[in-house]
Amino acid sequence: MAQPADDRDFVPRAWYSASLADFVVARSEAIFGELARHSEFAVERTQGDAWQGQIEMLQSALAGLNGRVLLEFNIPRMGRRVDAVVLVGAAVFAIEFKVGAERHDSAAIEQVWDYALDLKNFHAASHEVSIVPILVATDAVSVPAEFRTAPDGVYEPLLVGSNGLRELLERLLKTIKGSAIDDRAWEHAPYLPTPTIIEAARALYARHSVDAIARSDADAQNLAVTSGRIEHLIEDARNSHRKLICFVTGVPGAGKTLVGLNVATRRQDTRDKTNAVFLSGNGPLVAVLREALARDEVAQQIRAGVKGHKGKARSGVKAFIQNVHHFRDDLLAGDTAPTEHVTVFDEAQRAWTQQQTANFMKRRKNKANFAHSEPEFLIAGMDRHPDWAVIVCLVGGGQEINTGEAGIDAWLEALRLKFPHWQMHVSPHLSDSEYTGSGELARAMQSVNWVSDSDLHLAVSMRSFRAEHVSHFVKALLDQDLPAAREHLASIAAKYPIRITRDLQAGKDWVRSQARGSERFGLVCSSKALRLKPHAIDVRHNINPVYWFLNDRDDTRSSFYLEDAATEFQVQGLELDWACVTWDADLRATAGGWNYHDFKGSRWERVKKQDRQRYLLNAYRVLLTRARQGMAIVVPAGDSRDHTRNPAWYDGTYEYLRALGLKEL
Repeated sequence: MAQPADDRDFVPRAWYSASLADFVVARSEAIFGELARHSEFAVERTQGDAWQGQIEMLQSALAGLNGRVLLEFNIPRMGRRVDAVVLVGAAVFAIEFKVGAERHDSAAIEQVWDYALDLKNFHAASHEVSIVPILVATDAVSVPAEFRTAPDGVYEPLLVGSNGLRELLERLLKTIKGSAIDDRAWEHAPYLPTPTIIEAARALYARHSVDAIARSDADAQNLAVTSGRIEHLIEDARNSHRKLICFVTGVPGAGKTLVGLNVATRRQDTRDKTNAVFLSGNGPLVAVLREALARDEVAQQIRAGVKGHKGKARSGVKAFIQNVHHFRDDLLAGDTAPTEHVTVFDEAQRAWTQQQTANFMKRRKNKANFAHSEPEFLIAGMDRHPDWAVIVCLVGGGQEINTGEAGIDAWLEALRLKFPHWQMHVSPHLSDSEYTGSGELARAMQSVNWVSDSDLHLAVSMRSFRAEHVSHFVKALLDQDLPAAREHLASIAAKYPIRITRDLQAGKDWVRSQARGSERFGLVCSSKALRLKPHAIDVRHNINPVYWFLNDRDDTRSSFYLEDAATEFQVQGLELDWACVTWDADLRATAGGWNYHDFKGSRWERVKKQDRQRYLLNAYRVLLTRARQGMAIVVPAGDSRDHTRNPAWYDGTYEYLRALGLKEL
């Protein structure tokens, strides 16, 4: 059990907290007043009536019990509050009320389950205790309780009406054994959330700080440190009238995009000369984040009693998150400096080479002989500012997945040859082989004033909160380093399950069975996996990532249906809780290393160019690092009657994965 912090430093997460003995005898008006005092909005009559009803039901149900009650308890990652958290004996009860509801709605069941899972995963004092989500629909009939609990101690939601809560609690307290929870230590324990990029964007756009929504434990503290360092460099550049560029590195899922969004959201005011824009060449990421923020803003307006307008919300979001290619095109339209003094380039290594940019300009813009790489042109645009400017490059290792992506060397070459008056602030890991390996960094350092800054590296994955080093396992897997892969697998296996199978349906069933509450699962595969079509996976069908990532379980276009597979292009930078990764014969494990193939016409062709081999390997790196909580890897058996699906091409890969120690379904 975590030790309580000093009360002087404690910021309550609940709007009301009291021992059960004090709560059951307190005047309901006094409790109501305490809740109303904390509300961000005027308390409408419906909310007031709901609170009064909840208070009366809880006082009746909790009379005579020992423990603590916390009302309107903050769930930071979700940006929501659970109606009541009750600590009794060895259990934590997360209770959600739906006053006036005549049935237990599936969305409400999912909601209270999410609260319990959030506590289990991210509240330090809840990791080892039983957590029971309870949904009270006041006008509904109680559902006969069957106590089912997962290995982590989270119960499946229990459903009661207004008169069934006390009886349910008594039954549970006879069942749940263990030492009584120290309620003061529980209340003071740190909350260490790890949001998805969509959740993080929503919270940051609503003006929450990165400290409030992200982990702050020792292993992950550099997320806030990196954000703070960039803020300091921006202010320093402004005050000293300098132009500087920062290169931020990090392992997959470490929070680079989160850092960039934090910088951009803190500097949204266009009237301020330090205003910033978040730029990404990742079209699906931009589309999903924009739509998520627009939907969330409309929902918040509706909750506040204001008519929501999605078109207006989308317009506001567009100024904050932009496609880098559109930003580039705006620079082409004239020679004035952009509005923003600060630009954040997500996945900067994916910017285009000079040849790719020239080809695009010739085809689309009717500009022949365009002589700049995309990084060079973007730096030139920011260099138009006469006083100061800051560029923040967020750099992912092994993330180039498309033809014409320049890698980080194009930025370094542009600085060396054209912009030596800019100062570089460089992560010490930028010289690692997965970021730059051509020697361009060393050459740039001879021409450009530079500073090595350890605060610009994010070393710990935030995506896989159950096992932070999944990315190390994936790297060793793709490097075909068996000893390292086995070692990393052993370190993550207990908290991050990975299963392998030859049966696609078995893989789908497994990820579906693992997901609880609103945890999102989906089917992913390589964009080169053209011979998964016999398994009803057609990568030529271009999914809409907005629907796939944001729509609910009842929408056939959503990831939940496990019908449409997303490729590396649609999922890069985004996350699932559980992934079903389907492996085709485009990448084949052999005793001599990987064999790389591209399906053309009616047969597989060997890929010999090193850059295309790297793109294919990186595609699988992206796919294998999408899941936050676990994944199933499906390697089909092939078909001896089909010359395009020779079983031997698949067997080698499957046996390689088995040799790593992965468990079979």
